Amino acid sequence: MPGTRTAEADRSEKITINVGLVDLGEIDLLVNEGFFANRTDFIRAAIRRQLDSRSGAVDRTVARRGLTLGSEHCSRQHLETLRDSGRMVELRVLGLASIAEDVSPELALATIARVEVLGALRAPRAVKAALVSRTI
Repeated sequence: MPGTRTAEADRSEKITINVGLVDLGEIDLLVNEGFFANRTDFIRAAIRRQLDSRSGAVDRTVARRGLTLGSEHCSRQHLETLRDSGRMVELRVLGLASIAEDVSPELALATIARVEVLGALRAPRAVKAALVSRTI
C-alpha cells in the first residue's frame, strides 16, 4: 500500500468558485488576447503558480504530518491481512485515497484506525459512512 503518484491521482475533481466581475473580465481579456486557451486554463495556471511558490511549505507539512503524497489504495486482501495479524492502519494521504469496492464496512472498521485525506477519498458509500467517526 505504498504511496505513489499515478494517473488516477492526477485525475481532476471539479470545484466551483465565485469570481468578481472585474476579475472575470480581466480573465476573459487575457483569454481573448491568446494568453490562455480558456478560463479553465487560466485558473489552473494560477493555482499551479501558487502551489509552486509554496512547495517547500507543502513538503515540510507532508513530512511533519506523515502524509502519503500521491495515492494510496486499500485492497480487500491487504485489509484482510491486517485484520488477521491484529493490526490497523492510518490512511493519511495528500492526493487520492481509495478503498476497494469489495471492502465491507466491517472490514474497514476492523482495520482502518483513522482517515485523513487532503484531496479525494474514493470508497464504497457504506464504507465511507462507517468510517465517518474516524475521519479527520
